[in-house]
Amino acid sequence: MTHASTSSTPSADPGTAQETAVYTHGHHESVLRSHSWRTAANSAAYLLPALTAGLDVLDVGCGPGTITADLAALVAPGRVTAVDAAEGVLANARAVAAERGLENVRFAVADVHALDFPDDSFDVVHAHQVLQHVGDPVQALREMRRVCRPGGVVAARDSDYGAFAWYPERPVLDGWLDLYHRVARANGGEPDAGRRLFAWARQAGFTDVTTTAGTWCFATPEERAWWSGLWADRTTASGYADLAVAGGHATAAELAGIADAWREWGTREDAWFMVPHGEILCRVS
Repeated sequence: MTHASTSSTPSADPGTAQETAVYTHGHHESVLRSHSWRTAANSAAYLLPALTAGLDVLDVGCGPGTITADLAALVAPGRVTAVDAAEGVLANARAVAAERGLENVRFAVADVHALDFPDDSFDVVHAHQVLQHVGDPVQALREMRRVCRPGGVVAARDSDYGAFAWYPERPVLDGWLDLYHRVARANGGEPDAGRRLFAWARQAGFTDVTTTAGTWCFATPEERAWWSGLWADRTTASGYADLAVAGGHATAAELAGIADAWREWGTREDAWFMVPHGEILCRVS
């Protein structure tokens, strides 16, 4: 592996580098139901070998904070700074940290395009399912690199909707995937981010990049019911549903039909769903 430049990327100008995308999912209960299931083990396993006690970590786009709390426990007495663009969801993250008795976590509102931290502030900068939702993922990675100390790592993991696979096949679910792509891209995001992470990291100036891939698989009766239920609810009741209708991408009746297809799929004893993710671990020098 080669190494990134030793020069520091200049701090972004908040007047010009700021979020332009709309977060497709929103923070409906069905979304938080999904995000709160995530742990460091099932969502950041590629990063765990790089973590040791005493490291300072920045967790970008922390959401409800379940991964954040795991990271904090792993690096204690090091500190985790957890940031999210949505102030409301930080209340959930604070509650998780408090419930676990963690005192080495702090929270703040932040835009990853213009992080309000000095250069070389953290040993590890981590983002899970963030870059697919931002307007300029390359600038986001540049900022993550700027605030990471030499010898540290910038880590990102994003799903790749275009590579989702499921059985049994359902034409309505094919329509769901096409609809999600259209809504997400109209909002300024890139739902097939997983396959692009390596290219984005190179464009951001990283040259020491380890690339891997990971999956979530939902196949047990409990997993199928959970996954299909939360997507049925998202399709009709979340911010995504509102954006789909307001943007002219689907009618409420069409969304209801997709939700019904999700629920029907979830009742099948042979149903199986795979969510693939791209992963990058970028060394800073």
